[in-house]
Amino acid sequence: MTNAQRTKQADDRWNWLWEWANPVKFMALSGKVLPFAIAIAALTLVPGVIWGFFFTPEADKFGSSVKIIYVHVPTAMMAINIWVMMLVGSLIWLVRRHHVSALAAKAAALIGVVMTLAALFTGAIWGEPMWGTYWAWDPRLTSFLILFLFYLGYMALWGAIENPDTAADLTSVLCIVGSVFALLSRYAVNFWNQGLHQGASLSLDKQENVSDVYWQPLVLCLIGFVALFVTLLLVRTRTEVRLRRLHALETRERMIDA
Repeated sequence: MTNAQRTKQADDRWNWLWEWANPVKFMALSGKVLPFAIAIAALTLVPGVIWGFFFTPEADKFGSSVKIIYVHVPTAMMAINIWVMMLVGSLIWLVRRHHVSALAAKAAALIGVVMTLAALFTGAIWGEPMWGTYWAWDPRLTSFLILFLFYLGYMALWGAIENPDTAADLTSVLCIVGSVFALLSRYAVNFWNQGLHQGASLSLDKQENVSDVYWQPLVLCLIGFVALFVTLLLVRTRTEVRLRRLHALETRERMIDA
């Protein structure tokens, strides 16, 4: 096989991948995937939360407050990873100009806001009995709060600009800048040795990992929250695609009337 043939074969593989960014194909594929995402979310999240809150013992040092991890840990992880997903979608938009990627990033933002707010709220509930205060200017907590503000700014920027392509460009740049704080939210404990926030609840290091009695329902909750995010993302992105079509039709009608 010649170099030209290898190059063409590689291009064909990438073109097959980019074809799914076509709104028509995305709507068809997402419509098939959505029922499975809903089923996985229901079959993992509901049992995981019930198992964690009602069938796990109280911890020696933390009492019943340890059970907040079944909401706090998944929402905190999702808040960070949703921003990473938005970053990927934004980069694809800037490089390839695929509208579905920009609309997916836009659709994910509200879900990220809810996850971040839930993580901050449950963290405060955990922090008061553990640290004696609902809030401390800890490196991870501070960077997480700034990430939350970036989420709000991202959504506000989308709403403030009428032209959708211009809004996608500017929000993509904002998303790249905000990724610094998503990174800090994830690794602040490693960057700064001091701080109130404990290490990871799930870790390859057995000394840092929570015990199996808490770990097993926590993994189930994590899977459930991921499936819930996929479900909400598909629903919201499908809505954004329809709104985009409606905006295009209204713009075309105004141009015809003019």
